[in-house]
Amino acid sequence: MAQAGLLRPHQSRITLMQRVLDVVIIAGTLYLATLIPRVVESQAYLNLALLAVVAFTFIGEFGGLYSSWRGSSVGAEVMRTWWCWSLVTVILLGVGFATKTSVVYSRMAVTLWFVATPVALSFLRLALRVALRMARDRGYNKRTGAVVGSGPIAKRIAKTLVDNPSFGIEQSGFYDDEGEGLAGDLDALVERCSEGKIDVVYLALPLERSRLIRDLTERLHNSTVSVYLVPDLLVFDLMQARVQNLGDVPVISILESPFLGIDGWVKRAEDVVVGFIILASITLPMIAIAAAVKLTSSGPVFFKQRRIGFDGKTITVWKFRSMNTCDYGDTFVQATKSDVRITRLGAFLRKTSLDELPQFINVISGQMSIVGPRPHGVAQNEQYRQLIGDYMLRHKVKPGITGWAQINGWRGETDTLEKMEKRVEFDLHYIRNWSLWMDLKIIVLTVFRGFTDPNVY
Repeated sequence: MAQAGLLRPHQSRITLMQRVLDVVIIAGTLYLATLIPRVVESQAYLNLALLAVVAFTFIGEFGGLYSSWRGSSVGAEVMRTWWCWSLVTVILLGVGFATKTSVVYSRMAVTLWFVATPVALSFLRLALRVALRMARDRGYNKRTGAVVGSGPIAKRIAKTLVDNPSFGIEQSGFYDDEGEGLAGDLDALVERCSEGKIDVVYLALPLERSRLIRDLTERLHNSTVSVYLVPDLLVFDLMQARVQNLGDVPVISILESPFLGIDGWVKRAEDVVVGFIILASITLPMIAIAAAVKLTSSGPVFFKQRRIGFDGKTITVWKFRSMNTCDYGDTFVQATKSDVRITRLGAFLRKTSLDELPQFINVISGQMSIVGPRPHGVAQNEQYRQLIGDYMLRHKVKPGITGWAQINGWRGETDTLEKMEKRVEFDLHYIRNWSLWMDLKIIVLTVFRGFTDPNVY
C-alpha cells in the first residue's frame, strides 16, 4: 500500500532536483543556441552561463520559485519563472553594456537563448507537476486535510481542496463543537492528528473565537500536523493580502501595494526597459509635434498639470499643449465635446493620444508607470474620493499612461458618477490581478485600439 504524506520528507529532494535541472537547462540552452550560428566555444560563454545561473538562483529564491507547490497554480508557477528570467535578462544586458563585453557574443545565439530558456524552464515545471500528479493518482505524495469550522470560509476552503486535486490534499471533513454534518468534534480532531491520520489542519474560524483558536493550536503542538489559520478577514475586499513580519510579530496586510519585493523590481524593470525603447523610437515624432504645436498656436509647447500619483503624492504630469489655455492650478475642468479651448492641432493630438507621449519622461523618472490607473487632477481627485468608497485604493500603484480601464473603453470624459465608478472598478481589477503578462497585453492592445476612442475629446 502506498504511503501518504511523502511530500514532507521529499520536498527538499524535489526542490534540489529542480534547482539542479534549472542549472542544466540554463547552461544547456546556451550551448545549443551557440550551435546554430556555429559559435566557436570560448570562456566568455562559460562566464555568461555562470552569471545567469547565479542570478537566476538568487532571484528565484527571493521570488518564491523554489517554495512548495501545494496551494499554488501551475499558471502562477510559470509566471514566476518568466518574471525571474526577465530580471536575469535585464541584469545580463546591463552587465554587458557596463563592461562593454556584449560585442564578443553572437546576437543570434544570445537572442535564441533568452527566448528558449524560459520556455524550457516552464516546460520543466509542467513536466514535474504532471509527474507528481501521476504519483498522487497512484496514492503517493498525498496528504489528508481537515477543516475546523462550518461557516462560509470553511466551506470555501473545502471546495478549493476538492476543485484542485493537483494540490495533493484530500479533504477529510469538517470539525467543530458547533453545527451539524461534521466529521467530528475538536477532541476527535486532536486524537486523529496525534495518530497521524491527518496531515494538515485549516482553522477557518471567526476571529471572535480567538480563545478557541489558541487553545486548539496548543493541543495540536503534540502532533506533527501542519496548521494554517484562515481568518474571516476573507469576507473583506482584500487587496494584495499577504503575511509579513513586523520585527518578530507576524501581521497580515489587508490593503497594500502589489509592487513590493520582486514584483516591484519587475515592474520598474519593465518601465525602464520598455520606456527607453519607446522613448527612443518616438523622439523624432515628438520633435515634429513640438514644432507643430509652437507654429500653430501661441503659448508653451508642453502643458504641465499637478496630478495625484503613488500614495496620494502630487506629481507634475507632462503633455503636449492641446488647448489655448494652460491652467497649472488646482482647478480642473475636463475637456468636453466641441470644447472651444481645444486647438485644431490639439483636437488631433488628443483624439490619437499623441499629446500623452511626453509622459514617458514621467515614466523614466519614476513618477509614473507605462501601465496603471490614469492620474487625475487634484480637484477631481478630491471630488471623487468623497463619492466613491474605494477610490483612493487606485493610488496604491503608480499612475500609468495607459491602463486596464482605458483599453476596455473607459477613457475620456467622466461626466457622470457611474462612468467614474466603472473606471475605478477596472483600475482596482488591474491592481488585484496584476502580472507582467497583463501589462504586456495592455500595452499591445493600446497600440491596436487604445489610441483612438469615441469618448476622447
